[in-house]
Amino acid sequence: MNNMERELIIIGGGPAGLTSAVYACRGGLNAVLIEKSSVGGLIIKTDLVENYPGFPEGISGFDLAQLMEKQAARYGLEIVQGEVFEFKIDGQYKIVTTPQGEYRAKAVIIASGSELMRLNVPGEKEFMGRGVSYCATCDGPFFRGSKLVVVGGGDVAITEAIFLTQFADKVSIIHRRDQLRAGKLLQDRAMANDKIDFVWDSVVVAVEGKERVESVRLRNVKTGSEADLDASGVFVAIGFKPNTSYLQGILDLDGKGSVIVDAGGMMKTSLPGVFAAGDVRHNSVRQVAAAVGDGTVAALSVERFIRGS
Repeated sequence: MNNMERELIIIGGGPAGLTSAVYACRGGLNAVLIEKSSVGGLIIKTDLVENYPGFPEGISGFDLAQLMEKQAARYGLEIVQGEVFEFKIDGQYKIVTTPQGEYRAKAVIIASGSELMRLNVPGEKEFMGRGVSYCATCDGPFFRGSKLVVVGGGDVAITEAIFLTQFADKVSIIHRRDQLRAGKLLQDRAMANDKIDFVWDSVVVAVEGKERVESVRLRNVKTGSEADLDASGVFVAIGFKPNTSYLQGILDLDGKGSVIVDAGGMMKTSLPGVFAAGDVRHNSVRQVAAAVGDGTVAALSVERFIRGS
């Protein structure tokens, strides 16, 4: 085995990737985990995870990710920081190209997760870091006493809005429908919060300001009418896009770019020896507990594949 060859390559260091690493390394496999940014994935931006078993009072996403990484390191996991530029097949080997070079392995677990979607409206890119944010936990404390906007209606958006009320005087949730997609508990908390109000059936069509964000332009999707809403900050939480650009033409992907896995639930993709786990796979429910389950199954499937059992 050369210095860039491993038994298993894990792409992505979120809960799915870290869990698969724990199982694989504990099972004696020589594995490397490749993560392009921070180990822990999107969960590290979550202020409080309340629905992960074993933490009745909740735990911050950052702390949970650190515990997972520590556990994986205990079993000898090698972590490499770098983005995967290319994925290709060479006979029985899978080749993963990174800034550090090409890693080779007979098995790969795709756990590269997803990234937050952008609004793609005028002003969004220009005011990024000057009032436009995608992480309330990261940037909320900079907006004390402000009027803020949160765009979205799912669990992430409502969680962000509730968190921001610690700092802001007012948080307006902008949602394109007339009801939220978030879970009932989160909805109840948001609707009971005096600092939160809702702008229904509306979308952001522009982010406006001079040096920093000063307002957003909204369009009512039913009437077509437009109006400006004053805001010092815009927090975008409208959904996720799977990180699979390096897999185009290699694996079977669905219409949204998520990796299609076998109906039998063993996390097998369209290529033998390649497995997918977590948010990156088709029909993921985007929950930490589900990602951990995926990572477990994927690692056990890898063991069977490599050892021929």
